[in-house]
Amino acid sequence: MIDQTAAWGALAAHAEQARRVHLRERFASEPERQARFTRSAAGLTLDLSKQRWSEETLALLLALAEEAGLPDAIRRLLAGERVNVSEDRPALHTALRLPESASLTVEGEDLVPGVHDTLARMETMVERFHTGQWRGATGRAIRHVVNLGVGGSDLGPLMVTHALSDYRLRDVHRVEVHFASTMDGSQLADCLARLDPETTLFVLSSKSFTTIDTLSNARTARDWLMSRLEDEEGVDAELVMRQHFIGVSASPEKMAEWGIAPDHQLAFWEWVGGRYSLWGGIGLPIALVVGMQGFRELLAGAHALDEHFRTAPLADNLPVLLALAGIWNVNFLDIRAHSILPYDGRLEYFAAYLEQLEMESNGKSVTADGREVGYATCPVLWGQLGPNAQHAFYQLLHQGTQAVECDFIAPLRRYDEVADDATRRHLKGQHRLTLANCFAQSRVLMLGDDAIDDEGPRPGHKRYRGNQPSTTLLLDELTPATLGALIALYEHKVYVQATLWGINPFDQWGVELGKQIAGETQRILEERRGLESMDASTRALIEAAWAADGNGGRGV
Repeated sequence: MIDQTAAWGALAAHAEQARRVHLRERFASEPERQARFTRSAAGLTLDLSKQRWSEETLALLLALAEEAGLPDAIRRLLAGERVNVSEDRPALHTALRLPESASLTVEGEDLVPGVHDTLARMETMVERFHTGQWRGATGRAIRHVVNLGVGGSDLGPLMVTHALSDYRLRDVHRVEVHFASTMDGSQLADCLARLDPETTLFVLSSKSFTTIDTLSNARTARDWLMSRLEDEEGVDAELVMRQHFIGVSASPEKMAEWGIAPDHQLAFWEWVGGRYSLWGGIGLPIALVVGMQGFRELLAGAHALDEHFRTAPLADNLPVLLALAGIWNVNFLDIRAHSILPYDGRLEYFAAYLEQLEMESNGKSVTADGREVGYATCPVLWGQLGPNAQHAFYQLLHQGTQAVECDFIAPLRRYDEVADDATRRHLKGQHRLTLANCFAQSRVLMLGDDAIDDEGPRPGHKRYRGNQPSTTLLLDELTPATLGALIALYEHKVYVQATLWGINPFDQWGVELGKQIAGETQRILEERRGLESMDASTRALIEAAWAADGNGGRGV
């Protein structure tokens, strides 16, 4: 295992000395530090100078990466080899963003034509919506699309459509996109209360087409449409299903069984994990907002980062460096919390997206070959918009007892496109204020009291210890291309860390177990049989639900 290697031992010995050096000392003694730990690619600039490491640390981490076989692991991922060992298949989300001129033959099949066939089918659908030609069962043009998914089928499209709201198409038939994921129906109920069934269409996004959360919402949506449209003249159930539903799944048979017309289905491949899936048919809501040209720019930005990941030396490779900083913090400085702090309101859902990407991928305690690890893997990931978080949990970052690694993310330019001069000046002033806060917060986390220019000793309750590690990630501008590169950066970071930890980032058996147990519990709730197999706490909770239901335990 990796912790038994000479490279790991050298890092552990080095950490004993390195953890005693404060970041303020490093900056005071290393005038070239910022330049030495900053790299750029694909419209992104990664400043790792505020990490608690030195050039020696990085050299030792790069040696660990070589020991773990990282260069070959990168090749194997991008070549379509079976890196998802527990499910015995490749993990080829990167294939979804290959240009049409490319070729990627995996086990005798060139995947690129099939990927671009799906993109062409998406484009046809999007054009029908944007020209007002997709009409509901009564003949009125669809104006609202509700995405029904959960996990990667929800978080990815939700995050990207919000992040690219400035790129919403203005000169087309306007289609509003909504998202409903919660199995309790609360989000869907809110949509249904506001929308007109005649002009509403639902996208069912589920890789397996068996996800209970999504299918439960889908049945509610179907019943809502049928109860309101079937009485209309010339409308029957088949017409409603055809005109008001699109399916995205790896199971065309199950979509057809459910009633979704074959030409209203988009392909999902088994070699793409849900949390890596926004680049294909799952991204239909994104294309509805920004158009297919904007969607293709998103893919191109991700592909540019893929090529950087493929070709850049490890010492200059953005995903590798970002991953190694995390390994250093988690495994050698014992920092087990990681906060994602975007300084741009459009990235409101980015932290939630990364929570799934990282913790579902690397929240593992067993290696790919089945051995229990003896070291920490994925940290607890959390965060929110930085300007809001400053008034919420930054107190803990600055003066709490927990060490937390932070990623500060911001675009350098914004509001250049605003036409009115006075409004543009005001908005650009607000953007400068936001950047000032972003840069100041990482500075104080690094320097502590030394960042404050005042005289005399500070009382204990006003002291800042500093030495909190952080990364600053700057986008030239938040565009479809740079957002694509940003997402791909974190995808590859996850893979690099998984490679070093020896775990498989492409399965999620803990999630599957939860689904299985939930299904068993649901049957007990509904049938009132099998209660004796439950533990005392769960028995009491089920009995409380039966009592509240008031109908003998049926239909809870």
